[in-house]
Parts: sequence; structure tokens; C-alpha cells
Amino acid sequence: MKGSRLTNMILIALALGIVSGVVINEFFTSSDFVMNVLVGGIFTVIGDLFLNAIKMLVVPLVFVSIALGVATMGDMAKLGRIGIKTISYYMLTTAFAIVIGLVVANIINPGVGLDMSKVVFVETTTETTVSLADTITNIIPSNVFQAFYNGDMLQVIFFAVFFGVGITSLGDKVKKLHIIFEELNDIFLQMLMILMQFAPVAVFSLIITTFATLGIEAIIPVFSYVFTAIFAMFLQVLIIYSLILVVLGKLNPLKFYKKLRPAMGFAFSTASSAGTIPVNKKCVEESVGVDKEISSFVLPLGATINMDGTAIMQGAAVVFIAQAVGVDLTASDYLTVILTATLASIGTAGVPGSGVIMLSMVITQVGLPIEAIGVIMGVDRIVDMFRTTVNITGDAICATVVARSENALDDEIFNQEIEI
Repeated sequence: MKGSRLTNMILIALALGIVSGVVINEFFTSSDFVMNVLVGGIFTVIGDLFLNAIKMLVVPLVFVSIALGVATMGDMAKLGRIGIKTISYYMLTTAFAIVIGLVVANIINPGVGLDMSKVVFVETTTETTVSLADTITNIIPSNVFQAFYNGDMLQVIFFAVFFGVGITSLGDKVKKLHIIFEELNDIFLQMLMILMQFAPVAVFSLIITTFATLGIEAIIPVFSYVFTAIFAMFLQVLIIYSLILVVLGKLNPLKFYKKLRPAMGFAFSTASSAGTIPVNKKCVEESVGVDKEISSFVLPLGATINMDGTAIMQGAAVVFIAQAVGVDLTASDYLTVILTATLASIGTAGVPGSGVIMLSMVITQVGLPIEAIGVIMGVDRIVDMFRTTVNITGDAICATVVARSENALDDEIFNQEIEI
């Protein structure tokens, strides 16, 4: 199922699921067949099967993709300071993005008023306080196999990064292993793509179950989450990115965004960071004036590890889900979200829908029920188009400011007026 068709099918499934769920909640709650056989039986089973498939992919996909992403940075040694500047920029802007998502979500409170405890099981345990020091210390696993078994994603991510560094440092000695990881990454991404073909059916099943239980009052909070995520992304672009362009790039942000419009439009329509690389590269080189050597390194790397829009979505989604299931996040939880989402950006594939896989990892890390992701999935395609646009915009800005710092930005090209 091609991207545009899959998008339409998911949106149709979302609409049908909402309408059907509301109708069931209003008129059929007394029917044992509808509530127990259909909602509590068939639709619940279909949704659970899809969620189990997501859980199945998370750990191996994250480990392989992050290790490969770090290993691919072998070129960074050759590029020296350019590589350091690029990685530093990507990590910092991603951390800013996740903080913006968390702050905006805590101001708007999209999950308040939505009681999803009726739909998902929230484990109640004796509350224990985990210090910030312990949260940071626990990033390094004492037993990596136990980390994989328990699905402790911060520890898995750390080991994946360290493993990737090992591959990079050995170079040609482990060239075959590098090739194997590339093939494994392709396999897991293909499995993800196959899984996403069933997303419309899963979305319908998850959404109809949610609204059949919660009723029409769930609509406003769900779309409040969509607004929260999109609004936070606009803040990232209009404030953070614009300031970076002005302060570090010495450029007019409005003129920059105008020149990048073709790439932004392509990213919005396809929801694929990787697929937008050729268009983004053309805009950055021919319209902005970035040197080809810099753009050829920064943009593909950014499509692999720079996911500011995805980080914002994860921050907003975590707060939304926590509020919806009645869980109060602690300072340690927020720090965990920031660290996990920032590091996970390395392993988020630049293809439509992959952000949801990473979100399942983040919410699991802070003890939230993965079942709640069903509501996010229903509206994710809407958010996905916006976050992909933010992702590729961040890549282009990084290429521009790095080029400026290396005296590799042609101001004459940038100042030329273009017709779009």
C-alpha cells in the first residue's frame, strides 16, 4: 500500500472508528454481543495483536538502527570539526525540541478530562522515588542481556551507541559486520513497512474500542493533543530555528523559509525525511548557497539522527497519555523522557510512521501503558506531516549554519530572488 493511499486509509479508519465508537457508546452499551463479542472481543484482539507486533520490533529495531547510525558516522573522523559541529547541533536542538513539547503540553493539558483508565490497564505499585542521579547512573547497564530482556530502552540505546562506536573505531576490520547491520536494518525496516500495511485495520479497532468505552467526550482531548503537538512545532520553527538563523547564520529567516519551501512542501506531503533528502539538498545548495561537500554530509546524517519534530511529538504525547491515564510524572520521569527521546532520535527511521515505534519505547520507559498508543496512532498521520517538515527544516538549518562557520556559504546565491 503506497504512502498516500495508506494515509487516506488510516484517516478513513480514524473517522469510521470515532463515529462507530460514539454510536456504540450512545445506543449499544446494553448489547452483550456488541460490547463483549465485537468491542471486547474481536476489535480488542486485533488491536492487541498489532500492539504486540510493535513491541516485538522495538528493541531489535532500536538497537540495530542506532548502532548502524553511529557506525555510519565513520566519515565524521575525516570531516573533523564539521562532524562535531553537526552532531552537537542535532543533539542540542533535539533536546530543546523535547523540552518545548513537554512545556507546551503541560500548559495546554491535552489529556485532562479524558479518563483512559477505563480502556487501558494502569499498573498500580507502591510509589518509589528515583533520584536524578540514579536515573543517569542507570543509563549504563550492568547486564546488557538483562537490559534487552526487560526492554530497558535507555540502557539498550547506550549499548547500541557504544557498540556503534566500536564498529567505527575498528573500521575495515569489521566491514562485514557493518554490512550485516545494514542488511539487518533493512530487514527490520521492511518488517515495519509490512506491519504498517495493517495499520488502518488496527487503528479502526483501537479507536472504536476507545470511543465505544469513553464516548464522544474523548474527541476534544484527542484533537487537543494534535493541536498541542503542532503548536509546539511552530514554536520550534518560528523561535528556535529563526534565532539560530539570525544569530549563527546571520541570515533572514523569512527569506530562508521561502527558499526551502519546495523541500518543506515535499516533506509535508510524503511524511518521509529520507525521501526528502534529494529535494532538500537541491534547495540548500542551489537556493541557500551551502557548499555541496557540507550538504552531502549534514543532510543524510540529519535524516538519520535529527528528529526535532518527532521529539516534540513524543513530549506532547507522553504528557497527553500520562494525563489521560491519571499518572503524575516526576522530575526523574521528565529527565528520562528528554534523554530517551534525544538518544532515540538517532534510531528513528526517516520513513512515515516510524515515530510511533519510538514513542512506544519512550512511554514504556516511564511506566505508561503502551495500549494508550492506539489513540495516538489514530491521529498520528496528521501530526506526522508536520513533524517531518520540522525534521527536514532543522537539517537544512544545520547545513546552513555549519557552512557559515566554515566560510562555505555563498551569500550571493542566498540573496538572489527566486520564483516558486
